Amino acid sequence: MRKITKLENTQLIPVKRKRVAAYARVSSSKDAMHHSLSAQISYYNNLIGSRGDWQLVRIYADEAITGTKDDRPEFQHLLADCRAGKIDMVIAKSVTRLARNTLTLLETVRELKALGIDVYFEKENIHTLSTDGELMLTFLASYAQEESRSASENVKWRIRKKFEQGYSTYVDLYGYRFKDGTLHIIPEEAEIVKQIYTDFLSGMGTCVIAKKLNRQGVRTKKGNLWRETSVHVILTNEKYTGDLLLQKYYRLDHVSKKNVRNHGELPMYIVENCHEAIVSKTMFADVQKEIKCRKSKVTPAKTLSKPHLFTGLLCCGLCGRKYQRKVDQRKKKPLWICAVFRSIGKEACPSQQIPETILIAKTLEVLKVKEINRELLLENFAEIQVPGHNHLAYIFRDGHTEDVYWQNPSRRESWTPEMKQKARARQLALLEERRKANECTE
Repeated sequence: MRKITKLENTQLIPVKRKRVAAYARVSSSKDAMHHSLSAQISYYNNLIGSRGDWQLVRIYADEAITGTKDDRPEFQHLLADCRAGKIDMVIAKSVTRLARNTLTLLETVRELKALGIDVYFEKENIHTLSTDGELMLTFLASYAQEESRSASENVKWRIRKKFEQGYSTYVDLYGYRFKDGTLHIIPEEAEIVKQIYTDFLSGMGTCVIAKKLNRQGVRTKKGNLWRETSVHVILTNEKYTGDLLLQKYYRLDHVSKKNVRNHGELPMYIVENCHEAIVSKTMFADVQKEIKCRKSKVTPAKTLSKPHLFTGLLCCGLCGRKYQRKVDQRKKKPLWICAVFRSIGKEACPSQQIPETILIAKTLEVLKVKEINRELLLENFAEIQVPGHNHLAYIFRDGHTEDVYWQNPSRRESWTPEMKQKARARQLALLEERRKANECTE
């Protein structure tokens, strides 16, 4: 007969479940890869859920992002949760899924190891908290990075061979549609390109042209407002003449994947008359001469030893961008103007420029002092906002705000003696011309 012992006042000790997270990644957004990502997520849900001693924290998944980049959003989210003490172990399908960059991989694993977090790579059967885990990981990570570099070089080789044969990769260009390896004109966009070239040769600047297009309701290929830089790109792109210059840019390396301008490091290939032109080669050449001519007349800006009084302090309350200082070349008076209004126009930000004299006067009133300097402004103000026309909101560092309203001085009050003298001389000259004209007709 079995002897049964009864235990009094005992409690079962709960088993502490390990908090486990999984990381999945695919480097392409194609359908097959998307299904692969879904399969990885489903697999980890089943794997972690089937273990009674494991508790699923979350499955972190990055889609269409290469493993050589560190700025993967879900990867960074995973690291943040690890640092917050929410995870005990991380599972990844393989070393290459976590990172192809050896430095990134080792730094990540060592940081998690210092936090007491184990990383388990299924394919290689490596636990990073084991004694030989990091040694094996170093070899495998180096292999993964070399594999990535080799794949990148193969892609570059294929692209360069196409360039040598006169074939282009995909081109996204305003005025054209890329189809079947060739650029085809979009008539309505082509008319805008011609307008840009004509306006520039008539004397307009790139900033004025951009503002004109925005007023007309014309948008860029991506639906954005026109900027000075987007106009400049059109004015300097040889593709509008029907020619194609290949390999103007190249990929610096397989890790940073940064595109840099080709200044002769690699050969470039010109394919003439490969598609229909929008502007003539003569007009394009005239524009390049005009760009060079205008550039030669610009006086290089002097390097300032220190910033202006309000630099970085003045913020537009309509678009959120900072105000910039400019000098009215006609009146020779400094003004502060929103960066978006200055570069794009009032269609993007209907803000108002502020004369520096008024800005200084109102600041003196707010601080109740007779003189101001930049150190005093930075000491007192966190920011000076411009919520609307004739309105300044001084936000102090202690948190309180003081609103100030101002008015533009009348035109008569704003004139200097020199300006009045020039106006008087112009009026006298005009009267003299009219007198002479009347004498001739009598």
